[in-house]
Amino acid sequence: MSLQAYISALSYYLPEKTEDNELNRLTKKTGIYHRHIAAENECASDLAIKAAEKLFTNGIDKASIDFILFCTQSPDYVLPTTACILQDKLGLPKTIGALDFNLGCSGYIYGISMAKGLIETRQAQNVLLLTAETYSKYINLQDNTVRPLFGDAATATLITGKESKIEGIKGITFGTDGNGYNNLIVPMGASRIPHSGTLLKEESDKYGNIRTNANLYMNGAAISDFALDVVPGTVKEILNKCKMNKGDIDYYVFHQANKFMLKFLQEKCELLEQPYWNDVSNYGNTVSNSIPIALVDMIKQNRKKVLKNVMTIGFGVGLSWAGCVLNLEESVSIL
Repeated sequence: MSLQAYISALSYYLPEKTEDNELNRLTKKTGIYHRHIAAENECASDLAIKAAEKLFTNGIDKASIDFILFCTQSPDYVLPTTACILQDKLGLPKTIGALDFNLGCSGYIYGISMAKGLIETRQAQNVLLLTAETYSKYINLQDNTVRPLFGDAATATLITGKESKIEGIKGITFGTDGNGYNNLIVPMGASRIPHSGTLLKEESDKYGNIRTNANLYMNGAAISDFALDVVPGTVKEILNKCKMNKGDIDYYVFHQANKFMLKFLQEKCELLEQPYWNDVSNYGNTVSNSIPIALVDMIKQNRKKVLKNVMTIGFGVGLSWAGCVLNLEESVSIL
């Protein structure tokens, strides 16, 4: 027996405001029909608090939390660390650690990995992993290359240590290709190109989409090629690390980018005969939130199914990717 990290509770929160995509060919291809959008005065921390409170109002003791990990690319401030603000607003003990990390679609796996490390080296017993994004604040309303794709959300995951012979999180695999950093980027706003002293430039593409250098830019074709290149190899690497075959996995839950990409990845990874989650219809691409949201929905729909080995892979902005296998066989609270 040794101390192992397990996911013990999961929840998510979606902003009240919604936007519907036009019913056209692109919408049918992406499978994204509705998206939740943060209000003008609603920040990532506000969403994260509501996701976390779902856990605390359902029997989880705030005093038991040892560490907060907060994944976001839309923090409340450049500094201080938003995780510190969350400690105070959630009323958590002052004896906890609190850390922000800036990562996108692979961020949830990174957070799980860090929580595992903290727990299994006995630095913490209960880690609260929060994810929250308000990408909508970076998107130009006249840019239909990205506006119909991204939604805002937040999630809360409680990761707990327990004595067990079985790993709760295994096969963790990472990858990074910073050469493609400019394929998904908000150019202006930090130290490289600050708002102060930088001319705001508006540009329009041949389809009439408008954005500025302060808005989110995505090279969709390049991101798709990247995902199709790295995900199949990541599946194999995780299986090798876990000494498993594809059929040993009870469910595959990848980053929920869009329906078309997920179907293409399912084919490329030769997973057509395997349980595979693909549902972005009411969320869109919620970045670091997409995998935990999918896990909650998947577990709810598979209450009677054994979920001892669930493979998760995130990929996107960075360019970055990461994956692992989660043991969800234990009773996981879904809120």
